[in-house]
Amino acid sequence: MVERKYFRNLYNPLSDKPYRLSRSRIDNFQNCPRCFYMQERRGIKAPSGPQFNLNLAVDNLYKNEFDFYRKEKKPHPIMIKNKIDCIPYEHESLSEWRNAFKGVKFHDEKTNFIIFGGIDDIWINKNKELHIVDYKATAKKNFKPNFDTGWEVCYKRQIEIYQWLFKKNGFSVSNIGYIVYANGKDNKNEFGGNLTFDEFLFPLVCETDWVDKVLNEMFECLNSETLPKTGGGWNGQGCEQCAYKKQLYNIFKSNS
Repeated sequence: MVERKYFRNLYNPLSDKPYRLSRSRIDNFQNCPRCFYMQERRGIKAPSGPQFNLNLAVDNLYKNEFDFYRKEKKPHPIMIKNKIDCIPYEHESLSEWRNAFKGVKFHDEKTNFIIFGGIDDIWINKNKELHIVDYKATAKKNFKPNFDTGWEVCYKRQIEIYQWLFKKNGFSVSNIGYIVYANGKDNKNEFGGNLTFDEFLFPLVCETDWVDKVLNEMFECLNSETLPKTGGGWNGQGCEQCAYKKQLYNIFKSNS
């Protein structure tokens, strides 16, 4: 079987150079320590899915819209509608924080990891606390997202990691994060080149204590010479990638 490798500096337990890990890498570890280990130590990355360009377009449109109210120092209509006493937060580093390759970052000296992640937005309330905000887009009937169970729990974890990063950088951060969710409508008689959405705002009560614990577990994982166990997956039925690779191995083995 041909290994699929990608070009990136791999983790070296003997190196004293800080190792960069994006927010999504933490998610990878929580989904499956084995796949995480294979990617970071061996350079074998799981096949990636397609990029959702329509979602990226919605993200950019939301950023442009909230930036207008940021300059005006006024609340966005969705804040007024949901009685959220905030305005978009203005900061000279906002463009860098939004950059997926730079983002907000923190050097955890205990593990020597540099954790970073690119945010969508930040709001500030009257008490000068920051609220981490993420934009999402989908097109579902009977739209009822669940951020505590199922695959959408990763959205909540994403906000919690960003909250942890801003706290580590000395900011006053509220434990309430928000998800602005746009759900596309498919019940129109005419398309006319225009896609319309219903907009939802979901407040999430978050906690960040788990992040330090997981970083320590990631450190132990990467410094081990033993291949870790496969993860449980978000649905509790095991890692799909590991199950797929095992089936392939059994097929090749039986035909060799």
